[in-house]
Amino acid sequence: MNNKKNLLHVRDVGFRVGKNTILQHVDFCLAPGEFKLITGPSGCGKSTLLKMVASLLSPTEGRILFEGEDIATLSPESYRQQVSYCVQTPSLFGDTVYDNLIFPWKIRNKTPEPERFTADLTRFGLSPETLTKSINALSGGEKQRVSLIRNLQFLPKVLLLDEITSALDDANKHNVNDIIHGYAREQNIAVLWVTHDSNEITHADDVITLHAQGGKMQEANRG
Repeated sequence: MNNKKNLLHVRDVGFRVGKNTILQHVDFCLAPGEFKLITGPSGCGKSTLLKMVASLLSPTEGRILFEGEDIATLSPESYRQQVSYCVQTPSLFGDTVYDNLIFPWKIRNKTPEPERFTADLTRFGLSPETLTKSINALSGGEKQRVSLIRNLQFLPKVLLLDEITSALDDANKHNVNDIIHGYAREQNIAVLWVTHDSNEITHADDVITLHAQGGKMQEANRG
């Protein structure tokens, strides 16, 4: 476990829809540079938990703190630039890959660096020509990687990943895994990753296992 000051504290969080309990008594911290995985059977609330941390859903019990402040009190725009959420089935927009990679630059009023785009594509196993490719011509695995590259144009403090290698072959899974571990190790980014992949689980600092029937949790320290 990383002993640095925690960035994120999920404090006794629960989530219900009507009388249906999706999650209950989820409590964990995430520190800078820490690589923590969330796993468990389908329907146990893994994606729901990640959406709450991303401030897309509000917990019905408990609180989520970012740098000591309740995220419900923070500006969503500012928070989401610091806590970046990458989903399993990405939503790409515009016409081309370039339209997606330029977006984080536009919302920050910064001048884009196209040469960086091609370098990022290459690093994630995509050809430089992908930059001008129509988003409708991309495979599921290509869309996942483009979405991840878009989220990494400006490095967040916390990176939330929901099954983002599910459409990749083993070689590209291994490459993405190495890149994300590198960001955690070298850039001190905290990573919270939902996965079923046993290789990703093996290399985690900690594993949060959610169980069915209300998403109660068990945390296993790998550090």
